[in-house]
Amino acid sequence: MKSYLFETDEHRALREQVRRFAASAIAPHAHAWEEANEFPRELYQQSAAAGFLGTGYPEELGGDGGDLGHVLVAAEEMVIAGKSVGTCVGLGSHGIALPPIMKFGNDAQKERYVRPTLRGDKVSALGITEPGGGSDVAAMTTKAVRDGDHYIVNGAKTFITSGTRADFVTTAVRTGGEGHGGISMLIIDSDTPGFIVAGKLKKTGWWASDTAELAFEDCRVPTQNLIGQEGAGFLMIMTNFVTERLMLAGQCVAIAELAYRESVEYAKQRHAFGKSLSGFQVVRHKLADMATDIAAARALTGECVTRFLSGEQTPSLAAMAKNAATDMCSRVCDQAVQIHGGYGYMREYVVERLYRDARLYPIGGGTREIMNEIISKVEGY
Repeated sequence: MKSYLFETDEHRALREQVRRFAASAIAPHAHAWEEANEFPRELYQQSAAAGFLGTGYPEELGGDGGDLGHVLVAAEEMVIAGKSVGTCVGLGSHGIALPPIMKFGNDAQKERYVRPTLRGDKVSALGITEPGGGSDVAAMTTKAVRDGDHYIVNGAKTFITSGTRADFVTTAVRTGGEGHGGISMLIIDSDTPGFIVAGKLKKTGWWASDTAELAFEDCRVPTQNLIGQEGAGFLMIMTNFVTERLMLAGQCVAIAELAYRESVEYAKQRHAFGKSLSGFQVVRHKLADMATDIAAARALTGECVTRFLSGEQTPSLAAMAKNAATDMCSRVCDQAVQIHGGYGYMREYVVERLYRDARLYPIGGGTREIMNEIISKVEGY
């Protein structure tokens, strides 16, 4: 089994536990859930009961302990053994929704939102991107105007993972003037009057993960739902982005690893011109290139995670890891489809789905172009 350099016996034991769960609870239903564009809500509670939903969160809040390395390992096995990227992404949407509450929220907010989410009783989402803003976070227009002990929220968010079923959304809003300094973070409960799920979006990939466009029409949100201080929202978003981008890089490694394994198995079993596909040098070399690409992206991602866990600030390296991993994932999935030939174009084959799933990664969590801007600024050119 391929692994990250930072892994210990504890990580390997976690891998085995997650592998067994995903193979039995997700893989048999992966194709059906993808075709249905959703997975059962009960899976959140099942994952929590199995001890995985709370990976990376403190035990005193109902989590299962561990750090980003444990989260990365668990997510990788969930993708590989579960064979549904959409399911795993939807199941893990709390990984981007809860960190602002964990790092900057108060005890009451943690008890009300973090604990039930880690039990699988609440579904959470993160609301940052807006229909007219895209990557320009500082230009967001969703407004929260103070009215006594409430904020009146008006605006819209889009591309929100788990948005159609979320019980609450950790939402970036504008409480002040233009630019970075006017942004704050609010927790908005989905049962708030004026909270509208404007639509369930149809995507190229990640079919089993619901993605929504949300609208807020005069939503009255208690001021006690403000995370931290007014005007501190942009810092929370930027802090969140480093770990999100490392998780996306890790997902790309996992997707590519699954595509590679599917391709190796297919090449051994499929025969043409009197021998298996793996008997042809051109196929073996494709597989060798795929394995090499995956190993390189895994090494860079693992190094960045190791540095992050040691306390080093790694925005540039995280951007590099994301770009390298997303590029690699696209190449590997493309070659996986090629090796499968016509079957690789058929929806019942895993590699067809992975090929579609991979296309999101150079966009989500900050586009490839934004990553290059981050790298350029840090490197000083």
